Amino acid sequence: MTADHAPIRDVVIVGGGTAGWMLAAAASRYLNDGQRRITLIESEAIGTIGVGEATIPPILNFNEFLGIDEAEFVAATGASFKLGIEFVGWGGEDERYLHPFGRLGRDLHGVDFHHFWRKFRDHPDTGAITDYSMSAAAAAANRFAPPAADPRNPLAHLAYAYHFDAGRYARFLRDYAEARGVVRVEGRIAAVDRDTPRGHVAAVTLDDGRRIDGELFVDCSGFRSMLLGDAMGSAFTDWSHWLPCDRAWAVPCARTAPLVPYTRSTARPAGWQWRIPLQHRTGNGHVYASAFMDDQAALDLLLANLDAPADAEPRQVSFKAGRREELWRGNVVGLGLAGGFLEPLESTSIHLIQHGIQLLFALFPDRSFADIERREYNRLMTSQFDAIRDFIILHYHATQRSGEPFWDHVRTMDIPDTLANKIALFREKGRVFRYDDELFAVPSWVAVLIGQGIVPRGYDPVADSLADDRVLDMMAQHRRAYADMAAQLPDHAAYIERLIAPSPPRDGRIVSAVRARG
Repeated sequence: MTADHAPIRDVVIVGGGTAGWMLAAAASRYLNDGQRRITLIESEAIGTIGVGEATIPPILNFNEFLGIDEAEFVAATGASFKLGIEFVGWGGEDERYLHPFGRLGRDLHGVDFHHFWRKFRDHPDTGAITDYSMSAAAAAANRFAPPAADPRNPLAHLAYAYHFDAGRYARFLRDYAEARGVVRVEGRIAAVDRDTPRGHVAAVTLDDGRRIDGELFVDCSGFRSMLLGDAMGSAFTDWSHWLPCDRAWAVPCARTAPLVPYTRSTARPAGWQWRIPLQHRTGNGHVYASAFMDDQAALDLLLANLDAPADAEPRQVSFKAGRREELWRGNVVGLGLAGGFLEPLESTSIHLIQHGIQLLFALFPDRSFADIERREYNRLMTSQFDAIRDFIILHYHATQRSGEPFWDHVRTMDIPDTLANKIALFREKGRVFRYDDELFAVPSWVAVLIGQGIVPRGYDPVADSLADDRVLDMMAQHRRAYADMAAQLPDHAAYIERLIAPSPPRDGRIVSAVRARG
């Protein structure tokens, strides 16, 4: 083995927070072979905005990847469970819909369920399309239990994620990583040193003069992108012409009852407001476009629409939607905000970090830093960013709101050709195609498209191959089964209390009994 192809021994993570500690935790379990050194540099002087964080179901894979116990995780992070996102006022000002996790109905003979729903949409017993979602039924009842193992059980079709305190999550992962050998260095970076032959980053120098050498650097420095952007010159692709929201206020308030198992996104005159329910408080924020609303008006609107008085000082953040042209350049990989930003409308921030970590491990380099590995990483990561970008733009563009400058702008703006084509296909006969392993599957696109008023003119003709009475009977059975199962589940807050209790109460078998029931 030549020196150029020798294994990487020094991995340096620049920045902590969610991105840095997610990588550190994963690296401590799968990259720390006793010879490789993993160092994370962060400064307590650089604050973070502690908010309630919402996730999507792939987070369960990450926790399983790390061997994290769910009860321990929920207790440590103040987490609650999440079955989807409720959108209020997005299609029309007085309308609401749920984007639930998991399946929408059951596909028949290779035809997606929503085609049958469209065919029988006007039948008196059909109902809303989310009536055919186990996650939606449980969310509507404020109930929760984990999915059942038996596929015949309606509860097997439930999918979930978490809400948690972002600051507590980073501390939880820090404890995990440091217990497995990750070395944390306190300090601020004053200079980045690059080697002459390849232009790679050789070391970073801290403000007290200490030099931290490395072979692979992962930039988790947030919007500053001090390594990937500043040092390596990976240009920023600006998407603000499609996603004009560029600021947010964040503030917590006291927890209120009931503890709902879903995130809420409420459209506002120049953006939207999030509500994320945690065990100990509610996370709130107002994402808005400064071109259409000034900062004070945005803050006043947020504070006037809290469920309880704010229990901390509001904090503001400015941002720009977009991504770096290359997420991996030279020997630097950008994760989290250092690589790009998409507003948290569909809770994709942590997924993009997780996806970046998984791809980095799959394409982990040696000291030669082969071009093909870097190119493949960039192709897959930019494809993921771009597909999520289109999904978020859809929410703004597919609206019937009018008479408000912001909403008139996003409703009538030009959109990416990839999204325009997807909408046109759906409008015609309800067809949705998933490309390049994009994150959001057919049920997600269907829930948002129909939820915001885009109902197909027709449906897949293959749906006519099944007898109408048979299909209607199956639809009715499935709808009743989800509703009946939801009614049997534990209350969401009560389930969490039992999960994290030091010792289970005598009725602790209720969940397993419900899950076993067919």
